[in-house]
Amino acid sequence: MAPPSTERWCWALIIVLLSLFVQSSTAIYCGEDDCYALLGVAQDANASDIKRSYYKLSLEHHPDKNPDPESKKLFVKIATAYEILKDNETRAQYDYAIEHPSEVFYNTAQYYRAKYGHKSDPRAVLVGLLVVLSAFQYLNNVARYNEALATVKRTPAYKNRLKALELERTGGVSSKKKGPKQIDQKLQEELSNELDLQIKGAEKPSVWDLLGVRFVLLPYTIIKLLVWYISWVWRYKVKKAPYSWEDASYLTRRSLGVPLDAWTNLDEYKKEDLVQRRLWEKKNLENYYSEMRKESKRRR
Repeated sequence: MAPPSTERWCWALIIVLLSLFVQSSTAIYCGEDDCYALLGVAQDANASDIKRSYYKLSLEHHPDKNPDPESKKLFVKIATAYEILKDNETRAQYDYAIEHPSEVFYNTAQYYRAKYGHKSDPRAVLVGLLVVLSAFQYLNNVARYNEALATVKRTPAYKNRLKALELERTGGVSSKKKGPKQIDQKLQEELSNELDLQIKGAEKPSVWDLLGVRFVLLPYTIIKLLVWYISWVWRYKVKKAPYSWEDASYLTRRSLGVPLDAWTNLDEYKKEDLVQRRLWEKKNLENYYSEMRKESKRRR
């Protein structure tokens, strides 16, 4: 622990530094002068009086008409005072600083927010932000997709598919001396474009997935969701109609927590079996999991 004398010196140093960097509440506006006094008006003066007084004083102390150096300095102060008092927001902040001189940090923050704060239309800022984020998102998706594509193209499975497609296009005629690496580059690019490469986790970039596009389409998406929900309630809750194959598949997939791509890759027989079990009903789902556990133990 620091000795008492050292602690006092530390506090004294902090106070000195604060006095150097933190000005009084009103000094940040017109220095040591009063903005109203510089323009020769009362604090309750209206905008017309302030404007009239400013034009009168600025003409009187303008450097072109008054070469006195002190008059030039006063002209700058008058212009500063008018810039503060002509704007309703900064004038209100200045009046608050006069009435609450002890709130130094708050008044300082308000002053610099008004002086340097961004005054652009929030809608323009939002649009600009969405455009920038969407651009970064698209470039990132393209980079990830190209990286994943390059990885896939180095696998033996891809090279075998490429070779098979080449044989199919050439009618089964291919030089035995040529390996997959020796396929003509142009032909390889054409064949690659024909192959439907589904890369999990790195789908081909699409503008429809961009944040900006989704934001623009958000009202349409919400309306579409509401229509779908109302239709679902009317068809299956009110009219008690049997579930269609698509809706039954959706309920089954949601009950099992199976992603759409995994469900798509299941064979039709397995899908039909799962749908017929009506797994969206709690009891049927519990029985299904119980069967799976028994089957797992039996295989062990």
